[in-house]
This record gives sequence, C-alpha cells and structure tokens, in this order.
Amino acid sequence: MSKAPRLRQALRTPMGIATAILSALILLVAIFGPMLAGDTADRIDTDAIGRHSGSEHLFGTDALGRDIAARVVVATRLTLELTLFATLIAVLGGLILGVLPAVLGRRAGRLITATVNLLVAFPGLLFVLFLAVIFGVGTFSAAFAIGLGAAPATARLVQNLTASIAGTDYVAAARILGVGRFRIIVRHILPNIAEPVALFVAQVAAGILVAFSGLSFLGLGVQAPDYDWGRLLNEQLDRVMVDPMSAVGPGAAIVLTGITFGLIGEVVAGASGGRGANRPEAEPVVSTDEQAAAEAESALLHVDHLRVRFPGHTAVHDVCLSVTEGEAVGIVGESGSGKSLTALAAAGLVPHPGRVSARTLRFADRDLNRQAPKGTSLAMVFQDPMASLNPALTVGRQLAEVAEVHHGAGRAAALTRAVTRLGAVGIINPEQRVAKRPHEFSGGMRQRVMIAMGLMGEPRLIIADEPTTALDVTVQAQVLALLRDVRAESGAALLLISHDIAVVSQVCDRVVVMYAGRIVEELPVGDLADGVAHPYSAALIGAVPTMTTDRDVPLATIPGRPPEPGEESVGCPFAPRCARASDRCRTEEPVLERIGPGRRVACWHPITTAVQELEEVR
Repeated sequence: MSKAPRLRQALRTPMGIATAILSALILLVAIFGPMLAGDTADRIDTDAIGRHSGSEHLFGTDALGRDIAARVVVATRLTLELTLFATLIAVLGGLILGVLPAVLGRRAGRLITATVNLLVAFPGLLFVLFLAVIFGVGTFSAAFAIGLGAAPATARLVQNLTASIAGTDYVAAARILGVGRFRIIVRHILPNIAEPVALFVAQVAAGILVAFSGLSFLGLGVQAPDYDWGRLLNEQLDRVMVDPMSAVGPGAAIVLTGITFGLIGEVVAGASGGRGANRPEAEPVVSTDEQAAAEAESALLHVDHLRVRFPGHTAVHDVCLSVTEGEAVGIVGESGSGKSLTALAAAGLVPHPGRVSARTLRFADRDLNRQAPKGTSLAMVFQDPMASLNPALTVGRQLAEVAEVHHGAGRAAALTRAVTRLGAVGIINPEQRVAKRPHEFSGGMRQRVMIAMGLMGEPRLIIADEPTTALDVTVQAQVLALLRDVRAESGAALLLISHDIAVVSQVCDRVVVMYAGRIVEELPVGDLADGVAHPYSAALIGAVPTMTTDRDVPLATIPGRPPEPGEESVGCPFAPRCARASDRCRTEEPVLERIGPGRRVACWHPITTAVQELEEVR
C-alpha cells in the first residue's frame, strides 16, 4: 500500500479524525486570526481595564483594556512560526549530527558521538538558558537557543537508529555494490528511520512550544510590542489569583497545541507503514608449493591462510580456499563453524570489531588485502532476504539501483532491466511485482528477488549464504534449480554456504567441510557417497536420511557439541566428539594435507581408502 492510501486510512480512525480537526482549527486560527481579531487585540480601552471574564470578554481584559481572547487568537501565528522554526533547527542539527558518524571516519565519528552524549547529559533547561544568554534577549535569538538545545536529543536518537540500520544486510549489500555513503544514507538509512524520527520530532515540537513559552514568560523570549502565548501568561501573572480565567486562554492554547503535535506524530508514524566492511590486514606473502601456486594463479577467488579475529578469540583459522571460473564450491558445517565468516571476509563484509588477515586474499585481479571488492562482478545472496531487502523501498527500485549506480542506466532503463531479471528468476508478472515491497512476497520469492539483484550486474562470482534456510522442501528445490540455471546461463562461479551437505551435493562440483573455524576436508561431490576421509564429514553424511534409510534404525548423531566461540583447545578440535581419536589427536593439531587430485584432509586417522593415499603423500 502506498503512503497516500495509508495516510487516508490513518485519518479515518478516531485519533486521525480528532487530529485532523484540531490541526485544521489551529491552522485556520493562525492564518486568519490576525486579520479577523487584530484590531480588537490591539484596541486600548481605558474604560475596560482589568475586567473579569464574561460574555463580553471571554477571558477578561488586560492592564490596557485589550481583549485577552483576541490577543490569544492573534498570538497563534507568531507562536506557531517560532515553534516550527526552532523545531526545524533541532531536526536539521539532529540529522546532521546523527548521520555524520556513519559518513566520517571512525575517529571523527567517535568524537561527534562523544560530543552529543555530553550535550545530552547536560541538563536541557540549563543548556537552553545558557544559549539564550549567549544569543541575547529577543524573539529569534530564543528560537535559535531552543532549537539548538533540542538538537542533541534528536541527534542521539538518529545516531542509535542509524547504527542499527547500518548493520543490516541490505546496507552491507549496498556497500559491496559500491553505493556511496551519501546515497546509502539518503536511500537506505533515512527512509527506514523516518517513522520513529517523525514521532520524536512531533514530541520535540510540543516540548519546544512549552520551552519557548517558558522563555517568553521569563522575559527572555518575545519582546514587546510583539507577543506570544508565553508573554500573555507573563502579562496576567499579577492577576492570576484574582481572575484565574485571564490565564486560562493562553495556557489552554499551549496545552491544546502541544497535544495536537503529539497526535500528528502518532498519525504520521502510523501512516508511514515502513520499517561496514573491515579491510583485511595484510600479512607477508609466504611461498607455497608449485601445484598450489598454479591453482592460485588460475583461481577467480583465492584465499590463503585467512584468519578472522574478534576480541578475545579467533573465529576462522588459516583457511585456504580457491574457486575457479564457472565452478560451484560448497562450504558445509554446523552452525558456528566459520562458513559465513569466510564468505563475508571474501566479500569484505566482516562486521566490526572483526579483523581479517590473510597471506593472499584475491578476487579476479583485485587484491582484497588493499582494496575492497568493487562493482558487480561479485554478488552476495544473504541468508535472510527479509533482512537483506530494504522494507521502505519497492523491489523494483532496489534492483534498479544496481544498474543506475554501476552501469549509468537511466531510471526507466534500470527499471526495465529489473523487470527482465525478475522474470529470469521465475517471478510471475514481473511488471506488476516491481512495484511491490518485500513484505508482499513469500519467503521463496524474496530469495528469488535476492538472486535477481545479484544478476542485475554481470557477476563472475555469486556467494550464496544459506539461501534455502527456513524454506520448505519444494521451494528449496526450486531455489537450488534456479541457482543451477543461473550458473549455466551466466557462467558465474558459485560459493554456496550451507549446513546441509545434501543441499550442497545437488548444486556444487566440490565440497569444503569446516569445523571450529578450520577446513577439515575438501573433496569432489562425487566422492561424498563413499569416499570421505574425515570422521566429521562421514558423520554429517550419516545424519542425512535417504529414501533407503531404515526407519526402524535411529539416525546417526554426532555426540557432544561444537566448541563455543573463544573456546580454544589443544590438538584436533573434533577429538572430543570423534570415536577414532587417539592421544595424538588430543595433543597435536592435524595439518590440512593433499591426498589426491582435488582432495585434502586434516586428520591423523582418516577413513576409507584415503588412508593409503595419505600415507603415500606423507
């Protein structure tokens, strides 16, 4: 549903109707009040000085015989102008201070954040009074003071919201596609924080109204001959005990307008309907054997001794991996084995505070130790498409952005390409679907959209991070078939991450098995059935049921649990769960060694015929 219908629907609710009526009433009074009641408000009548409220004068008269009700009506325009002016200053200042940490470097961003935190911790009223003294007594000086005084609180909210959105998958995807920081803020961050910011701004406006009226009441705001509601309250201070109704008019106007601002925020928020990469640290290059060097030279993606560190532990240990042109490689393992981190490191998307280091980390002819991936030659399909797609934008706009940024396509041409790509991944009626938002798609269709986004450019490598997780068997098969078709048509290589070895065997040419952040085995898919050498690989295969599995026999399970993050052990990390483990396994970690063409294993007691081959290599 577009924003206009949602707004109309919100305005049909009781709260929406009340908000519309109050807003229209205040707006009409602000526009026409000075014209209709201006003469009455300024007329001095010495015979009517100090009259109490009654039928002739609703709120009585002031010390010069002027009608207080008329003055309240006339003061509406100036009060609203100053309130909105100060609110605009608060919003602009808050947005600038709030998004700057996401634009600037880490040090400058931390400095701005610390400054905002310091200003927020300072008592707000004292801060406003301090600014009012600095700027001097006067109407617009008070407006500046109050606006700047409200900016830190707005900036704090924007910073928190920006930080939460900046860590999402769709922002990471935009970064890897080379979208600039300013465009990320405008297209991906600001639309997704609009709802809470709109609600907060309405509350800020109500607070500014009260604060400005307070400054005028204290004599620091609007000066004679001008007047706002706060100054009218000040003028009736001496009479409030004698004739309380003289203060009811301006006081009620402040309260009613403040409530209206809050209601506007609720309606706008309800109608909105919406909801960085660390560069690797280079290590000196260490020579490898001739065969490995030849493979590295011909590989599209080459990773040598990759490590991913977080404070307190190492999540990925010395991973060596290559993917050649057009090849499909699967990485399997239990949760926490380092599969996704390995893929994110290759894409330059390891989240802070992770640190990536590698002897060699190269994609095509780009050294990722020095430069992050750029362009559309590397595409990423994330695990959760709902988190990877921007909920505030239509699917068509998100796909079209790739063509606009990287291929210089116009808006219409980019949208046409998006329609074509959606049709290519099996989306029915793509012409209509491009105008839909992600929540209007099923899980399987959202995953197809993610694949289509990767195909908006000309990818040479597609990294798919568990693309079939949480999908039913039928949809899972469709997504896997789609990945095969995409490879066949585009010639792109595929790096498929999965915890399900059966899924990988249907799509990939080669399988890499990871455990505790290490590669424990690498082998061709054809050898999975009876040629695995590592006990962990055999256990993963044994846990997968087939059509011939005896239902009377319990499925094979792996005893124990994987190591916790930061849990370092001596020897083979799989030894506590392995039935073949010996004392050597518990004291000495095995090295990943080649046991044949396309085959490597890290085990002191490998199984099957690989034992003889391994002994020959040793």
